[in-house]
Amino acid sequence: MSPVLICVLLFVLGILIGGVVNALSDDLPKRRAPRLPHYPDGTPRPLAAWWGVTALLTRTDRSPSGMRLKPRYWLTELSLALLFVTTYLVVIDDPRMTLPQFIFMLVYMALFMLITVIDLEHRLILFVVIIPSGIIALIDAILLGYGADLGNALLGAVLGFVIFFLLYVGGFIFTAVLGNLRGQKIDEVAFGYGDVMLITISGLILGWQALIVTMFITVILGALGAIIYLIVRRLAGRHYNLFTPLPYGQYIIIATIMMLLFATEISSFLRGGA
Repeated sequence: MSPVLICVLLFVLGILIGGVVNALSDDLPKRRAPRLPHYPDGTPRPLAAWWGVTALLTRTDRSPSGMRLKPRYWLTELSLALLFVTTYLVVIDDPRMTLPQFIFMLVYMALFMLITVIDLEHRLILFVVIIPSGIIALIDAILLGYGADLGNALLGAVLGFVIFFLLYVGGFIFTAVLGNLRGQKIDEVAFGYGDVMLITISGLILGWQALIVTMFITVILGALGAIIYLIVRRLAGRHYNLFTPLPYGQYIIIATIMMLLFATEISSFLRGGA
């Protein structure tokens, strides 16, 4: 099969699975069983509107009452489709890449997209997603070990959990002390426990050595994201409220994907191109 045809098939597959990601993103945060796609008002969507892309193309993105699907639906599908194609183009020449491992890679991308959408919309990283992700990563390490063999994967998981758990606890201590000094209780912290579990999954996928670089990239991305957020709010004439929480999970995921796909190039860059 030609690479072009494979890319086309992966793009279509990404859109199809993106529709599933969207449906789960609607239902899981509300603690309800997954169901067929619905409009925001609860009206079942016709088959042509099950995917955001097809709903947009067929103009079925509005319910009978006029409620419209958010751009998130087609953006998620197209983003996952491009991510699938990019993954293939990056690993196509890797002699270590087998079909089973490639399938694991696609599963990771779908899970990462699901976690990102839910985290951005609800500031939640759900255990109902994290636990299966950890099981899949563990099976990958046992059977294939492309990112890391079992020993390195377990060390990565422990390292990620310990470091981010300390940051999680430190955040509580910092906000408690500062709240007492200000005479005002602060309920938000920089890292949620979901972020702790997410970096643990990252360590399980990548291994401890790659995880160190991943955490470094995560911190940089988080800082850049916060700066961009402040600039955008400033340009929009809005002021930032101190201790307003910002979703952090997407930075962990971006850094993890970068190391999963470009670990060699990133390591070479950090070593000064040596």
